[in-house]
Amino acid sequence: MFTTQQADVTLKSGRVGVISDTHGLLRPEALAALKGSELILHAGDIGKPEVLTSLGSIAPVFAIRGNNDREAWAKKIPDILKLRINRARLYIIHNVNDLEIDPAAEGFHAVISGHSHKPVFAIRGGIIFINPGSAGPRRFKLPVAMSRLTIHGPKVRVKIIELKI
Repeated sequence: MFTTQQADVTLKSGRVGVISDTHGLLRPEALAALKGSELILHAGDIGKPEVLTSLGSIAPVFAIRGNNDREAWAKKIPDILKLRINRARLYIIHNVNDLEIDPAAEGFHAVISGHSHKPVFAIRGGIIFINPGSAGPRRFKLPVAMSRLTIHGPKVRVKIIELKI
């Protein structure tokens, strides 16, 4: 049973930082890349509450719980976020394989997930699918990455950012 949170946010610049799978490691390179964001989304596997506190020093944060976020501090964090940012509707879930809805039928413009540590930007059935990759510990030979969204009206532009570590 997934817990869900919904919110409606209006941003001036539309700059949104997206990070995932920090697993308690918030790299200075990630913090630098997030500077200038009006909002930060964390797609799960946060690892420690201090990660959210540090991100919150840059911009307001919306986060979801990942499969490794099992401690008491994470119990209040939802499993799924349904956000309207400006006029774009975003659905955030840690593991895209757990997606139980048809995002197009429900009016979402983008689905954001984490879990795999593999950065992905794809368009399927007119819906943008984003996985920012892992900004925490390197996994296998995958890049350490995050992403930046620019949202104007219902339009979402995506940039995957590979962190130089």
